[in-house]
Amino acid sequence: MSQLPLTLVVMTHNEAAVIGRCLDSVPFAAEKLVIDCGSTDATLEVARTHGARVVHQDWLGFGPQRNVGTTQASHPWILALDADEFLSPELARELEQRLPQVMASDACVGILRRRTLYMGAPMRWYRPMVGEKLARLYHRDRARWRDVRVHESLAWSGPQASFRAPFEHENNPTLVHKGLKVLRYAELKARDWRQKGRKPRMWDCALVFVTTFFKDYVVRLAMLDGWRGFAVSQTNASYAVYKRMRYYEMCRNPASVEMAGDVLIRHDLDR
Repeated sequence: MSQLPLTLVVMTHNEAAVIGRCLDSVPFAAEKLVIDCGSTDATLEVARTHGARVVHQDWLGFGPQRNVGTTQASHPWILALDADEFLSPELARELEQRLPQVMASDACVGILRRRTLYMGAPMRWYRPMVGEKLARLYHRDRARWRDVRVHESLAWSGPQASFRAPFEHENNPTLVHKGLKVLRYAELKARDWRQKGRKPRMWDCALVFVTTFFKDYVVRLAMLDGWRGFAVSQTNASYAVYKRMRYYEMCRNPASVEMAGDVLIRHDLDR
C-alpha cells in the first residue's frame, strides 16, 4: 500500500500483547504515533519495532490525553485507535482508496463502524457491538476531543464522511477485565459529576437498572446473542447503577474521594 499523509495515534499503557497488531493494521499511515503514560511491560519496544514514534505523557484523562496526541501528530489528518482495536483488511482497502478524496475535501471527520469481539467471538445481533458508528478519523483543525475524563468523543461542526467496512475491537478479554474497567469508568464519571456539582439521585437507581437492561436486552437485540447478550445487558445495567451509588457516597462522605486515590483512575488497567 502507498503511504498517505495521515497520523495513526494510539494511547497505551501496558499494551505489549496487542499494540503490534493495531499498528500493523494501518500500513498506509505515513506516521504512527504512540502516546504512552508509563508502560512497565514491553509496549514501547514493540511499538518502535512496528514503526511507531513513542511520546510519553502522564495520564490526563481520556479526552485530554487524546488532545495531546493531536498536538504531537505530524499530519493534520489523524486516525485514532485504541490498542485493542485494529482495521479489518476490508476497511484498510476502503480507506486507502477513499482517503485522498476525503482529505482533499472540507470534511471534518470520518465515521467508522466498529465490530466487537466478546467472550472470544463476534457479537452477531447486539447493535452497539455489531456496527457502532464512531468518529475516529478527523482533521485536527476542524474537530477536537471533549475534555472529559471518560466516554470521550469528538466535537465538530461541518461535513463528515462515512465508511462501510468495519474495524475490529477485541473487547475486554475476560469478565474480570470488564469488571475492573466498570469500576474505573464509574469512578471517573462520578468525579466528573462532582466537578459539575450534580445532585445525587439515588431514587432512580431501580428504574435505571430496569430501563438500561431492557434497552440493551430487547431494543438493542442483545437477547438474540444468547447468554452473552444477557451478560452484556446485566453488566451495563449494573454500571449505570453503581456509578450513581459511588457518586452518592462521594457526596455523603467527601473523604472517600481521597481515600480512593488513584487506585481506579490510573491508566493501569486494560481498556
